[in-house]
Amino acid sequence: MEQTEKNDYLGKEKLTKLMAKFSLPCILSLLVSALYNIVDQIFIGNSELSTLGNAATGVVFPAFVIAQAFAWWFGDGCATYLNICQGKNSTENAHKAVGTGITITLAASLVLMAVIYPLKRPALMLFGASENTIDMAVEYLDVILAFFPVFMLMNMTTSVIRADGSPAMAMISMLAGAVTNIVLDPVFIFAFHWGMAGAAWATVIGQVVSLAIAAAYLFRPKTFRLTFKSFIPNFGAFGEAFRLGISSFITQTTIVVIVLVSNMMLAKYGALSRYGADIPVAVMGIESKIFTVVINIVVGIVLGCQPLIGYNYGAKNYGRVKKLYFLILLYTVAVGVAATLLFELFPDAVASLFGNPTNVPNPEDYWEFCRKTFRIFLSLVTFTCVVKMSAIFFQAVGRPVHAVVASLVRDILCFLPLILILPRFFGIEGILYAAPAADFIAIIVAVILTATFLKTLKEEK
Repeated sequence: MEQTEKNDYLGKEKLTKLMAKFSLPCILSLLVSALYNIVDQIFIGNSELSTLGNAATGVVFPAFVIAQAFAWWFGDGCATYLNICQGKNSTENAHKAVGTGITITLAASLVLMAVIYPLKRPALMLFGASENTIDMAVEYLDVILAFFPVFMLMNMTTSVIRADGSPAMAMISMLAGAVTNIVLDPVFIFAFHWGMAGAAWATVIGQVVSLAIAAAYLFRPKTFRLTFKSFIPNFGAFGEAFRLGISSFITQTTIVVIVLVSNMMLAKYGALSRYGADIPVAVMGIESKIFTVVINIVVGIVLGCQPLIGYNYGAKNYGRVKKLYFLILLYTVAVGVAATLLFELFPDAVASLFGNPTNVPNPEDYWEFCRKTFRIFLSLVTFTCVVKMSAIFFQAVGRPVHAVVASLVRDILCFLPLILILPRFFGIEGILYAAPAADFIAIIVAVILTATFLKTLKEEK
């Protein structure tokens, strides 16, 4: 498709048709991405590793998020920059930004490996590992850490591929890796008896497959061309992408902080309750994976629309930008409401996917804490979805400050203080009530930010 035809296509085609074309593959791609960790936990939970194995993967999860934070910072920044350039019909610097982003992503992965490896045991203990789970967690992390460059480049390049107008190819890349993971997990865990290391090897081999497909695409992208010189860092071209992606980085790093503090508080107050330290950490690890599925659907909707938002904003088609926002909001609310009904009505069915507890003192305590977690902690997940969606929308229109504020209010300014204060009065249940309280405050801020921004669009037109 010629550039002028693409301009007419993104600027004039029916929005619902465009959303179906761009968002559905993105949703599937991100759901597949979430499967990498979920599949491991499902197979681990249904093996002899059981609940303690799931607790071990839960404390390794922040390492994934840290790596993904840097990958999405550079990838989403390049993607947003590319889409805005397309709207302005000025893409001559795109290849420099993308190439620099790939080089910096690789460098960042090597630095993370060098920093985390010598500190892995104390770091995992800090993330909530106990004497019962620390060896399992180290066994899992050792393999995962060795393939950080693959994991980070996979996440970075798929963001660029989606922005290049090929969401289906990004989906195929992620799907191929996930299928590989699903096939290898039972082989390595049950047939070879490799335990936690087997689950990790299945994951990283799947990541290698995904990256191979993504790398092959970048030899012939649609809107830019990479050359050897593209990979020589050009911070002049990359500067704008660096700025545009910072909200993705902050959003992801806040997840690390939240998981860290949550696991510390769960272990502390769990030990003072009848649940013990391991059950709350294991259950919250499961909750975080399920929550990731819900959020990834929402993120897929708005991130898939990023080329549409960025192009129309760059082209000053503000009426379409506003219509896009309200369509995205409608689908986001629908996802949130459906998830809320599932968690409130069928928490046991959701948790049972991850196996039955066989290595905890009282299995009924495990199930009771699962019910409380899904029904209380995720009771206002619809608000969470809207806040996350708004942050990504602001990023897509080049408003990183709005995006950062929307993210930080919920996670840092509200949730963290509440999770530290409420357990003093309500015990471990106070941790669960911290989330809906933070969601309620954050949605008010998100509505104010959005209303102000939409009013500005009206004035600019």
